[in-house]
Amino acid sequence: MNDQDIEKGLMACVHCGFCLQACPTYRETGDESDSPRGRLVLMRRVQEGSLPMAEASGEEGSAGYHLDRCLGCRACETACPSGVPYGQLLEHFRDRQEREMKRTTGSKILREGLLGTLTNPTRMAIALRGGKLTGGRIPAPIARFLGLPTDTAMPLPTDLKAAGRPLPEVTPAQGEKRGRVALLAGCVMRVMFAPVHHATARVLAANGVEVVCPRRQGCCGALHGHQGHGEDARQLARETIDAFEKDDFDAIIVNSAGCGSMMKEYGHVLKDDPAWAERAAAFSARVKDVSEYLHALGPRPMTRPLNVRVTYHDACHLAHGQKVTSAPRALIKAIPGITFVELTDSEICCGSAGIYNFLQPDMARSLQQKKVANILATGADIVATGNPGCLAWIQSGLPEGGKAPEILHPIELLDRAY
Repeated sequence: MNDQDIEKGLMACVHCGFCLQACPTYRETGDESDSPRGRLVLMRRVQEGSLPMAEASGEEGSAGYHLDRCLGCRACETACPSGVPYGQLLEHFRDRQEREMKRTTGSKILREGLLGTLTNPTRMAIALRGGKLTGGRIPAPIARFLGLPTDTAMPLPTDLKAAGRPLPEVTPAQGEKRGRVALLAGCVMRVMFAPVHHATARVLAANGVEVVCPRRQGCCGALHGHQGHGEDARQLARETIDAFEKDDFDAIIVNSAGCGSMMKEYGHVLKDDPAWAERAAAFSARVKDVSEYLHALGPRPMTRPLNVRVTYHDACHLAHGQKVTSAPRALIKAIPGITFVELTDSEICCGSAGIYNFLQPDMARSLQQKKVANILATGADIVATGNPGCLAWIQSGLPEGGKAPEILHPIELLDRAY
């Protein structure tokens, strides 16, 4: 963002307070500085030069401290009547934050290690294999050095081979052809949630859509952008556009809410780059969440009744970043035999938020516990949600044993019904 964009964005806030009860951290702490309105005031003071990003006497209570505690869930944008571009402002100030704040050695290693691992499928696959040796637990001395609770664990797929099984490059359409799309393989999705990719391809194929998974694709830059690595995010955006735009696709399909939100904003991310601005805007216009695309296409009838009770958690970057809420619900309700029950506070973040659950573990666990309690109160057999972080984080908070509902991506439910 340039200075004019920043000033316009900050000035858009009229301090009405509609964002307060939409903000998970404010609901937890009651601290105005942990609200969107309060953080915007801190951003303005930093921008004006009247407040440093971090106080010389320590980080706690500083502007940077409260920006760190923000989930970046963007629920405030949904609640805001003035159209404040909070997510864009947050990413800009986090970029500045990473340049100006002095973090502890453990914090630096944790942040860079998570970012470098989660966005690199090869490294992540190695980390998951290593995690099998400890049952996913991070050894207590290492956890303490990194500033993590000593019971911190990595989510581990039961079957690592199945979790990372690659898609064929082309999945042909069945019956009358209705479309041709490309599918983002991503990073975490590629290594931990490949079954979701396979379900996506099967469901789209069953609906007459040819699915292409380009081999020459990498990270979309979402985590980099959300964590204050703006230049890295811009370069990854350029590489992603280049990997997909050379072929003629009706849409670029994404089944990870955070990635989809980022890719739909490439036009903003690269708007100040004359060589890429127009290409980025055109690319973003073709990005669709799988539920959004399939709902607009009109799904073919599903033939297998599931006869289960289902609830749905709104992934933040799908509901608030992409404004997609009705499509996944409509698709789930179209499944024969489904009893759909709404989830209390479905739109409130579960606490995962990219790598937030590692960086702010206490807040993340509190939000996780509330989310799980609301899920269990529905009596659902299955909880569906459209983002890998939500899938893994909610799963880790569910009770063990027969009382816990199964957690699935909505497209996996549709796959069963087809």
